[in-house]
Amino acid sequence: MSTTPEAVEESPQAAMGGFERYLSLWVALCIVAGIALGHFFPGPFQFFGRLEVAQVTLPVAVLIWLMIIPMLLKVDFGAMHEIRQHWRGMGVTLFINWAIKPFSMALLGWFFLRGVFAPYLPADQIDSYIAGLIILAAAPCTAMVFVWSRLSDGEPNFTLSQVAVNDTIMIFAFAPIVGLLLGLSAITVPWKTLFLSVALYIVIPVVFAQWWRKRLLRRSGEAALASLLDRLHPISLSALLATLVLLFGFQGEQILAQPLIIVLLAVPILIQVYFNSGLAYLLNRYFGVAHCVAAPSALIGASNFFELAVATAISLFGFASGAALATVVGVLVEVPVMLSVVRIVNRTKGWYERGLPASR
Repeated sequence: MSTTPEAVEESPQAAMGGFERYLSLWVALCIVAGIALGHFFPGPFQFFGRLEVAQVTLPVAVLIWLMIIPMLLKVDFGAMHEIRQHWRGMGVTLFINWAIKPFSMALLGWFFLRGVFAPYLPADQIDSYIAGLIILAAAPCTAMVFVWSRLSDGEPNFTLSQVAVNDTIMIFAFAPIVGLLLGLSAITVPWKTLFLSVALYIVIPVVFAQWWRKRLLRRSGEAALASLLDRLHPISLSALLATLVLLFGFQGEQILAQPLIIVLLAVPILIQVYFNSGLAYLLNRYFGVAHCVAAPSALIGASNFFELAVATAISLFGFASGAALATVVGVLVEVPVMLSVVRIVNRTKGWYERGLPASR
């Protein structure tokens, strides 16, 4: 299926609802609201922060499940049989997601936060900021990947199977990779809390969502699932925004004292997104992968599961930590940056296809 230039320009409006299209604006408003509420009404935030069981903040756990489960309902693990059909694109994406992205982010964090930007950051939070960036990069794919794939005229079966494979790998690889990179960064690894986070925010939601999905499809069919997803979608996004208000309610005083922090944390995230998406795109071209697979491959390679990253950072380091703040900066830049990557892969489609082996 080809896409005209006009359709490419119009498709973001058609494929994205108001919440997704203006997600960065909503995040910015939540930052302002959270900082203001935390400054003038600190009592409720302190109360929520004390509602903990085994280092898990209960209000956050509920909000995270409301975010994650609707996304996981979209994933069909039965689609993993499509791997054989698109094995080269799948291999490139997995290589970027698991062998390149977490490690390149750690290097960027060390270079910028411990080096170039160190004089402008609070010294006692630098390790925490690096931890947040590592957690963000170790969590690939979000529900937004389906939007990015549609905008780039991507192969839907590839996207679905790629997300299913990534989610399966994440159950086993997320904690070891995060633990390894935190250890290499000389940051104490709270292993018990890390594995608890994996159970709470990956294993349990995946199992529950797949049970719910299969039960609903068996009883009522695809239309009922689509209707449920439509109803859950605003709840999921509202839970994300509520989490951000809570987070910035705790972070407010630090941000007011040093607003430059958000800008500095965005720099390694921006570099990493363009580096990973560009590398995935070029590798797919080198291996002769069709553009309808290469485009979503590049986008999946760059996108992060920011809901999981925020939840894990809060569980490991707390609401008021630099790690939690770093993951939220990832949320702030996700939509505008990924839309720019969509535009790049769409506008370079002709160049990409001229370089495929069959075209030479």
